[in-house]
Amino acid sequence: MPDRLFFTESDEANELLANDPMALLVGFSLDQQVTVQQAFLGPLRLRERLGSFDAATLASVALEPVFREKPAIHRFPSKMAERVHALAVEVRDSYDGHAERVWTEAADAAELRANIAALPGFGEMKVKSLAAVLANRYGVDAARELVPPHPTLGDVDSPQALLDYQAAKREHKLSLRASGAR
Repeated sequence: MPDRLFFTESDEANELLANDPMALLVGFSLDQQVTVQQAFLGPLRLRERLGSFDAATLASVALEPVFREKPAIHRFPSKMAERVHALAVEVRDSYDGHAERVWTEAADAAELRANIAALPGFGEMKVKSLAAVLANRYGVDAARELVPPHPTLGDVDSPQALLDYQAAKREHKLSLRASGAR
């Protein structure tokens, strides 16, 4: 298990992401229409503002005001507060509040894919990206066959690797657009 994931410029946020499975899921949930750094800083900001960070807390409090507090946690505070709340309810109700059970209880890749895809806000791209992190950073065997051939956050193992990933991601998106335009 890594002692930190290098998804933000904050060492404290990176440590939280590596050590708290709920923080990792919330970061992925927020990773939409903002930078990776901003998305994955969200769990730390939530913990600082709420005083604790677990599925039961996130499922039981009004998150929108917390998301709107300056600096805002996401550029779409209402929608993302709703999504994080739904994620927390799912983890609380389906996994007894233990986010790591999403992957530790998956018998194989198909079950892991189904578990991740059932989380609110997790489409195919997030399934593959989270699987890459689980396979490459946590050694989760069931995740290995879900790892896509293109760069993902699972490749990020340093601050420089994050910058390299973001550049490769931009290139990948451009090549997808170019091939789709033909």
